[in-house]
This record gives sequence, structure tokens and C-alpha cells, in this order.
Amino acid sequence: MQVVDFLNDLYSCFDSIIEHFDVYKVETIGDAYMVASGLPERNGIEHAREIARLALQLLRSLENFKIRHKPNTKLKLRIGIHSGTCVAGVVGMKMPRYCLFGDTVNTASRMESTGEALKIHVSHETKRLLDEFKTFNIIYRGETEVKGKGMMKTYWLHNEVETTHF
Repeated sequence: MQVVDFLNDLYSCFDSIIEHFDVYKVETIGDAYMVASGLPERNGIEHAREIARLALQLLRSLENFKIRHKPNTKLKLRIGIHSGTCVAGVVGMKMPRYCLFGDTVNTASRMESTGEALKIHVSHETKRLLDEFKTFNIIYRGETEVKGKGMMKTYWLHNEVETTHF
């Protein structure tokens, strides 16, 4: 019950945050929480900014998040982001689910699993899109071995800086 309470508290916290972004919660499986942007309605390169801003907000939310059965333990969230094409659709009859399929989904998952605690691991494809906004502080991590992909250039998303408009 402690695990169920913990995940319910965490996912309820995350659910309240994603309402403020153009993202779609795809699913939760165990301790994985997957969101997408640009689905089911396309939003151009905005998907990258929406997901990046959401990721930064999720990390900030951990500052006040308490694990009921371990109140002195800090949650060490890992976040992975990747951009690309995918196939989406409703699958099943008894319990139909909106599912995402494709290399983009797998690569995003690999960004999370090869990341580090309390960091946002970003693929080169997403970094390239975020660079167009000129507001994100992104640091080169280096070449990372990614299962099924080989060596990939990856980055850490640190923050978003405000820009001054004249």
C-alpha cells in the first residue's frame, strides 16, 4: 500500500502540473509516466518547448513533494526527452487505450534510462529544436551508448532563461 500511495501522490501531483502545458498523458506503467506533445493535434516545434518546460516544472515540484512513508527521503526523478515521428492509435476492445509506437517512443525511454537522477536528458534532435527558441540552457553531455541506437550525442537541459523584448 505504501508504493500505491506513493505513486498515487506522485502521479496526482504530475497530473495537476500537466494541465498547464500542451501535453497529453499517454500512460503510466509502474513508475514510468509518459507524456507527449503534438498529439493528437500537431503543434509544430512547440512540442519540444512544451515538453521541456513541463520537465523543468516537474523537477521544481519535487522540492515540496513528500513521500508519506519516507518523509526525509528526496525523490530522484530521471527525465528523458526525444523528438521525432511516431504512430498513435486506439488499441483494444475490452480496455481500449491510446498508444504510441515507434522508434521515437523507444528513444525517449532510453533517454530516461541512461539519464541521471534530478536531470533532464535530451537527445540531439530535441536539442536542435529547443535551440530555435534561444531560451534554454542546454549543456553537452557527450556521446552516450543508447541500447538499440549505438552512440548518440546527448545533452542536459538545465533551465530556461527569460528573454527581454524591446
